[in-house]
Amino acid sequence: MVNLPVAHQPRPLLPELSEFFAGITPFASLRPIFERNLMRIEDEVTEQHYELRAEIPGIDPANDVAITVADGRLTVKAERSERADTTARSEFSYGSFLRTVTLPAEADEDNITAGYDRGILTVRVPLSQNPAGAKQITIQGTENGAAPDTAQSEH
Repeated sequence: MVNLPVAHQPRPLLPELSEFFAGITPFASLRPIFERNLMRIEDEVTEQHYELRAEIPGIDPANDVAITVADGRLTVKAERSERADTTARSEFSYGSFLRTVTLPAEADEDNITAGYDRGILTVRVPLSQNPAGAKQITIQGTENGAAPDTAQSEH
């Protein structure tokens, strides 16, 4: 067995390019090329909820994970500390792991729940039928294809 030196870098090699590729769906798969500590995720939208699953084994969710939501964006941050009492070779990733996703417009940010089981963090965001601030606009009818009558303002 060959013992290879392992360099631990908590930051992406090229953070700007990593975020750029993450925002473009066809290129999202290139993100792992630029990041050392990538938190792998799955997400799914149904009629009732948005669900994000993050693969973060070997952490204590009560102490090592922070989940925040602001401005329609959900952020999951986890920290895995390296054991200082060993000199063994390790291929595990240590340090900070961070992922931010944009929530659907219908997300009910006040009722988000999260759970952790067997190394998978699951965050569930209910979706409301009427997004916050969304208003139904009534279309006024036209007669014989003519534009609606506009009232002249009186001065």
